[in-house]
Amino acid sequence: MEEKHITLPLTEETIKNLHAGDYVYLNGTIYSARDAAHKRMYDAIYATGEDAVENMSATELFEKGILPLDLTDQTIYYLGPTPAREGQVIGSAGPTTSSRMDKYTPLLLSKGLRGMVGKGKRSEDVRRSIVENKCVYFAATGGAGALLSKCIKESEVIAYDDLGTEAIRKMRVEEFPAIVIMDIEGNNQYEKN
Repeated sequence: MEEKHITLPLTEETIKNLHAGDYVYLNGTIYSARDAAHKRMYDAIYATGEDAVENMSATELFEKGILPLDLTDQTIYYLGPTPAREGQVIGSAGPTTSSRMDKYTPLLLSKGLRGMVGKGKRSEDVRRSIVENKCVYFAATGGAGALLSKCIKESEVIAYDDLGTEAIRKMRVEEFPAIVIMDIEGNNQYEKN
């Protein structure tokens, strides 16, 4: 296991060098979204029709106003933070259970999403999609939301503000700690002995 410092957004070259079990520190832009935001993006793509589902890239979906951000090479943190106290950028920022996003994840990965941060196991469909689309799944430490929030230096709601804590946020992170759980070869840290 190695410790690596990663600049976001993720690149294919960076992803190739990540292995299940690696400790990483993420730096750059990351987006928050939980199941309600995932469902809304998923439904918007399907509502647009078969061409959007099969052929349109994340950039095209964003440019046509179907998605609220261009997912290409981005990382989504499964997060619904608590309200920020005075003088804070964000409230407690612990990860949400990732399996809640499993239904929506393969489609978003096929559209260019490159990384996910959450906690807990993922489905076999998600694992296959990670391999097929050359993506990575990171875990953040559950129960450490107050500490993780200190790594978030900027935060602004950019979409779905009606969802409250589940709105999509654009955040700048510095030295955000995580562990690679699934890598592009399908290795799963949770299944290692």
